[in-house]
Amino acid sequence: MKTYTFRAIIEPDEGGYHGYVPALRGCHTCGDTIEETKKNLREATQCYVESLLLDGEKVPIDESVNARSDFV
Repeated sequence: MKTYTFRAIIEPDEGGYHGYVPALRGCHTCGDTIEETKKNLREATQCYVESLLLDGEKVPIDESVNARSDFV
């Protein structure tokens, strides 16, 4: 299976955190902690990409992501 890399943004929100992937329009989630938001964002991104592939649509390339990533 092909691996995709996307830039993810996590910001404080009322009572928790909001996370989204700018390259995937509408791919948003939230969580009570940063770790929970990261987990939810990974799941949301995976579902989003799987849905695109099942529908025969092209997966966007996130040009803002470098080949080297410090995000763990």
